[in-house]
Amino acid sequence: MQLDIVSPDKNIYSGEATAVLFPGVEGSFGVLDNHAPMIATLKKGVIKITKEGNTEEVVEVSGGVVEVLKNKVIVLAE
Repeated sequence: MQLDIVSPDKNIYSGEATAVLFPGVEGSFGVLDNHAPMIATLKKGVIKITKEGNTEEVVEVSGGVVEVLKNKVIVLAE
């Protein structure tokens, strides 16, 4: 799936991911390929991105909103 993490200042991450773990306001949650459409709010924490070959990348956020739609994930991070 395509993952884009953007802040008001810059594009933080853009690329393919096989799984993403988010720090949701109501608890942590994960998103995999072909996930159902959803919108959720994020609290301060770490977004864990799993890429092809099981390599991981971590992005720290202060909060934000995530939208999942048609195998594309967009994060508007604070």
